Amino acid sequence: CKVLVVGGGSGGCALAAKLSSRLGKGKVIVLEPAEKHYYQPMFTLIGGGMKRLEHSHKQMADVLPKKAKWLREKACEFDPDNNEVRTSGGNIIKYDMLLLATGLQLNYNKIPGLEQALSVPNGKVCSIYSPLYVEKVFDCLRNINGGNAIFTFPLSSIKCAGAPQKIVYIAEHYFRKVGKRDDISITYNTALPVLFGVKHYADALWPIMKKRNITVNTCRNLVEVKHEQDIAIFENVNKPGEFFEEKYSMLHAVPPMSAPDELARCKQLVDDAGYVNVDKSTLQHIKYKNVFAIGDNSSTPNSKTAAAAAAQSPVVFHNMMAVMEDKPLTGVYDGYASCPLVTGYHTCMLAEFDYSLTPLETFPVAQNKERYSMFIMKKDFMPLLYWKLMLPGYWNGPALMRNVLSVFKFKKEK
Repeated sequence: CKVLVVGGGSGGCALAAKLSSRLGKGKVIVLEPAEKHYYQPMFTLIGGGMKRLEHSHKQMADVLPKKAKWLREKACEFDPDNNEVRTSGGNIIKYDMLLLATGLQLNYNKIPGLEQALSVPNGKVCSIYSPLYVEKVFDCLRNINGGNAIFTFPLSSIKCAGAPQKIVYIAEHYFRKVGKRDDISITYNTALPVLFGVKHYADALWPIMKKRNITVNTCRNLVEVKHEQDIAIFENVNKPGEFFEEKYSMLHAVPPMSAPDELARCKQLVDDAGYVNVDKSTLQHIKYKNVFAIGDNSSTPNSKTAAAAAAQSPVVFHNMMAVMEDKPLTGVYDGYASCPLVTGYHTCMLAEFDYSLTPLETFPVAQNKERYSMFIMKKDFMPLLYWKLMLPGYWNGPALMRNVLSVFKFKKEK
């Protein structure tokens, strides 16, 4: 094929749409084994009972572009020196250009006891990150009547770094709504040394944690779950070998994540951490000029969100076309990412920032404040934007809107 897209998630689908529209029918192959395409940003709302799992997915055949060929197989082996990818069906695909859009792999198995705990019917352990487990979260919120509700953040890069604490805020609000908050102690154990990576928003989130009496322990990493005793074991990140045992009545666990094993095994393509080794501005591979990456599987140091993939999509498209046409690469990605930090059943703080962790906000209002308008946008508007504009390749992030609205920011400052 002219272009092989490995992965049919947010970035892969959007780029397949852009490329097949430009190159024509049959020039693009999408390699994707999944039957369903999930809108993963909805999982937090499903965990809080605000949406249902069936709201979050469509058939893969319905969202992938009709001009591209969908091969429902998995990439098993990469050979960038010969421009080939071997698939789970025994096929070898030869490509002119390769786009890697595999997303991240959820490594629940890396925490001893976690998968077993998650498989217990009506159990006390849950996780918003997988369609297999996300519906258990609201069950846990309803079933707990007292004791300790513990929430975690792992020692790894993860998709949507705000989600592990969004579910904390939603859970706390739910406990208040049903009148059992006074009987439940809430703890957020994060392996990170900070509450949120961007100080502008972290400074606004700490008072919310304090006001709602949520205990935050930084540099604590979940390393084992003993579900028979309802015990979670954490390790001090700063002092390896120092462990803490905590009894839970409910445990929300976020698994460590990584690029898929099949990709990480190809040392020519990835960096030491296993991510596709690309230039952070052009998203072109540093060695193979006909290889690009988009989304969570790339080595770019941005926050891994669907919004980041949207902002990367025009850059990757223009630069891939430039390589095909033997022109210089002009597309530049600034590290834009967005994280709508849902803080309850009707409030949200919209964090937007770039590589330097400097706020890069779209709206002419203070976005480090909880707002109902941002919550409605997150809950009702963003899913429509995703299905109708991003996946078909029309949405390139809010940069244009930000430029239009900047005139109102300027007037406000004056």
